[in-house]
Amino acid sequence: MKVVLFCGGYGMRMRSGAADDVPKPMAMVGPRPLIWHVMRYYAHFGHTEFILCLGYGAHHIKNFFLNYEETTSNDFVLRGGKTELLSTDISDWTITFAQTGIESPIGERLRRVRHHLDGDEMFLANYADVLTDAPLPEMIDRFAARDAGASMMVVPPQSSFHCVELGEDGLVGGITPVSELPMWENGGYFVLRQEVFDHIPENGDLVADGCGGLAKQGRLVAAQHRGFWKPTDTVKERAALDEAYARGERPWAVWERDSAGVSA
Repeated sequence: MKVVLFCGGYGMRMRSGAADDVPKPMAMVGPRPLIWHVMRYYAHFGHTEFILCLGYGAHHIKNFFLNYEETTSNDFVLRGGKTELLSTDISDWTITFAQTGIESPIGERLRRVRHHLDGDEMFLANYADVLTDAPLPEMIDRFAARDAGASMMVVPPQSSFHCVELGEDGLVGGITPVSELPMWENGGYFVLRQEVFDHIPENGDLVADGCGGLAKQGRLVAAQHRGFWKPTDTVKERAALDEAYARGERPWAVWERDSAGVSA
């Protein structure tokens, strides 16, 4: 299945200064940017046709792949001054680079690459900045068996704050961690059918318009995931993932776990 990745946003909370024009998916986690980790996840499950919805800082993403160094994340032999790779990352990937506008909302970016989907009944979509160990094949199979227009992965609330119950007299009746509330939030991993385009107007949003419209018709299903899931909305969150990578704690790297039997 084709994978649409939204990687054209400003990522203001990830920027370190006014001169920093690197889009959020290009923030580094270990020796590779976020977008590589997301793409490697999909490729591990056999989905190697990618459509990148570019916008802000597109040249950084283009240059990364145009000048891709396989030796950064693969073993190799140096013999006679020539490099012989023992494995590769992206040799079987097909990547379409599509400029979808600087200010375009997610739904509009998706609309602008629809012709690249070749009319495929089902396809995958992702924000390109969230890492997970979710069982993708099961997610796809469950959705394929349902009569629905979209599947949205949902995760428990990630906030460390607490909700406070107040009585009319101002007395606190209870305090509950947000993470323990019977709620779910958008996890950013989607399995979609062409039907979703019927609900996204020009300059519309994928979630509010596309998924929202399908939900009103009872045609949106949730893929609940309680395992590893980490966003990178802030510099702190990205740094935490980078530090975890350095410690060898990277549960999102399912390609390492499944090839070695344990997490690398």
